[in-house]
Amino acid sequence: MNIDILVATTSGNTEYLADQIAEQLQHAGFTTSLHYEPDYSDLLEALRQSNEETFWLCCIASHGAGEYADSMLDFAEQMHAEKPQLDELNFTVIAVGDSCYDTFCSAGRDCDALLDKLHAKRAIERLEIDMATEDPEEKAAEWLPKLITWLNNKQS
Repeated sequence: MNIDILVATTSGNTEYLADQIAEQLQHAGFTTSLHYEPDYSDLLEALRQSNEETFWLCCIASHGAGEYADSMLDFAEQMHAEKPQLDELNFTVIAVGDSCYDTFCSAGRDCDALLDKLHAKRAIERLEIDMATEDPEEKAAEWLPKLITWLNNKQS
């Protein structure tokens, strides 16, 4: 199963986290594709053409007043506008934010809810990382074994 890692980042912290997760998933035997500026048309076309199950791991940093980072803004806007049915998609979300703001992890929460509404299948619960108080790599390392277990069970 190929894992498409969709990245929404402004400062690069979420990009670095996505790189670390991709490396760990590869060590666990999975193929990953990083999308630093996810292209809606390309990802939907790949999803429709795939002969195997598709998995999106969305690493989403909230920006400004809880919006998607610029790198994923067009993608998110197209998903909201076109509302494609994603029955064949499996996903999970890592939401990154700063708890100092009342919009903590808003973009990641929105992505999680949108994919669910479009009938994608959530693999495991969303991970929320607070950049103000938590080490992102450490928190992701604690969460990642659950995802790897789910992926291994799905392939069996």
